Amino acid sequence: MFLGLPNSAILVLNSLAAEGPMTPKTIIEKVGLAPRTISFALRTLVREQVIRKTPNLSDMRQPIYHVDMERVKELQLRFDSGRISQIPSSFRPSGHSFNR
Repeated sequence: MFLGLPNSAILVLNSLAAEGPMTPKTIIEKVGLAPRTISFALRTLVREQVIRKTPNLSDMRQPIYHVDMERVKELQLRFDSGRISQIPSSFRPSGHSFNR
């Protein structure tokens, strides 16, 4: 999906997108990766501004992570347009229709 993100970060992002906001403990249970791996993935996603970290008012030790869908869409569009520009022009659709 996103160029440059580790697989663990993509797994965490997909889980957050599917399940909604979660604490690190819940993410560990859902994804099934080691706590250290989840921490690395969360730091990476926060640094890339793909997710947001907010305080959990019911347990201040466990923040809640939310997906920033606008940022995800922006990155996906950038990735998709970069992929299209790398395709040789001979392989791109020219807009001609072929009648049989």
